[in-house]
Amino acid sequence: MSSESRYDSIKLQIRSVEFLRLAKEVYSYQELMKLTGIPITVLNRYVKGHILPSPERAASILSKLEKGYDVARHIKEKLGFDKGGFLDNTKIVGDTLLLRFIANHVVQMLAGRRVSKVLTVAVDGIPLAVHIADAFGVPFMYAKKDKEIGVTSFIEETYTVSRAGIQVSLYLPKGSIEKRDSVLITDDVVRSGEQLKALVNMVKKSGAEIAGIFVLIAVGERWKKEVDESSEYAIHSLVTLPEQE
Repeated sequence: MSSESRYDSIKLQIRSVEFLRLAKEVYSYQELMKLTGIPITVLNRYVKGHILPSPERAASILSKLEKGYDVARHIKEKLGFDKGGFLDNTKIVGDTLLLRFIANHVVQMLAGRRVSKVLTVAVDGIPLAVHIADAFGVPFMYAKKDKEIGVTSFIEETYTVSRAGIQVSLYLPKGSIEKRDSVLITDDVVRSGEQLKALVNMVKKSGAEIAGIFVLIAVGERWKKEVDESSEYAIHSLVTLPEQE
């Protein structure tokens, strides 16, 4: 076996164990045994890192878990809400294993679409965008709500937050997006869609193409109309929560 093949095999083995650990957060060993067909005692040794599955078994684990693992269920179980009903996604944006799986899911979902850059807004959208950009092997960028010191020129976009009745400006260093780029816009949570629309406008001002929009958690469906539901690019959300009255 060549060194490159050996490296790929080890990556596969490690990825299968990471996936098992991720699934173990929401599934019992009994459920994992039913999903994978592997005895509980062996699964336990994999999850605890005592041994690695063979490359063949690792491929089987990944294949079976990808079919049976419900990532939306996992995300919902990690979500928190305060007394006012406001969403807390801290346990999600800090879970690197979960974000890595979601990133690979996005790559598969957009198979066939060219993505040269990933764009989000600071700050909560950054962890997800970093993992997605890494999965695609492309740079990521983020727009900020203030001008960065040392940058002389910006792409600027101002939008109105309808719920609060205030205006917000976003700034992205000019030249971050080029005309030949195909940009995937992403964010962790969307409610009204004005912020995503601002990102769309920034990409358009740069003359670049939009590869698609991916949102981890959406509240309701009305935000899609704000963004532009009739567009040629795909708009995806992994988890959709009901709108609060």
